Amino acid sequence: MRIAIIGGTGVYRLDAARDSQPTRVETPYGAVEVWPGEIARREVFFLPRHGVGHTVAPHRINYRANIAGVRKLGCTAVIATNAVGSLCRDFTPASFVLPDQFLDFTRVRPLTFYDGEDEHGVKHADMTAPYCPVVRQWLMGAALDRHEPCADGATYLCAEGPRFETPAEIRMFAQWGADLVGMTGVPEVVLAREVGLCYASLCIVTNYAAGISSTPLSNREVTDLMAEHITAVNDILVAAVSRAVDFRECPCRLPII
Repeated sequence: MRIAIIGGTGVYRLDAARDSQPTRVETPYGAVEVWPGEIARREVFFLPRHGVGHTVAPHRINYRANIAGVRKLGCTAVIATNAVGSLCRDFTPASFVLPDQFLDFTRVRPLTFYDGEDEHGVKHADMTAPYCPVVRQWLMGAALDRHEPCADGATYLCAEGPRFETPAEIRMFAQWGADLVGMTGVPEVVLAREVGLCYASLCIVTNYAAGISSTPLSNREVTDLMAEHITAVNDILVAAVSRAVDFRECPCRLPII
């Protein structure tokens, strides 16, 4: 089986693909570059979401090209990493969380492959269980094997970015039921479901959100924490892929009608 790994902030390379040359994949939405590799005799394709040098802002990422590209390569599952802020004291900085629901607070991004502008027409994807429970099991088992603190289940709210949120917004998000806040989870998770990919996110809590944190937020604290824990992130990704088995009957792969 083929598995895509989409690296978020701080995850710009995958050790298993370190020595490979990038593969360029053309899609109707633009070209993407991925780095092929192998983990436990499973093909993996690594894609840095923000670019190798973190040059692409969250609202400018070509999410449709990224998902279309890994699908074109024959991937059946996607493991993403997301650096997130925490809205509750239960999720502390440096801990891992596997979201099972999301709230969409984005504004300007293309959100679907099926907007009626081509031969595919308009379709409506079911989002009852947006994150694949099977892939989440791979990640949870991998984290437990590494003795890393990891919570299974949370609501991720995707803000537009690239600015951080205000304390007033964070209070509102918390009232809506959000546990985590980030800038890149949507529409990635939606697009993956639309093309029948099993998708899950490994969220790394880098800070408490605005108004909860005792200090002003900065990108530096996010990147510093990610750099400090990048080995654990890579180890969990490798262990998760090693647990992967092909599961053709997964509901994530049901056709959209």
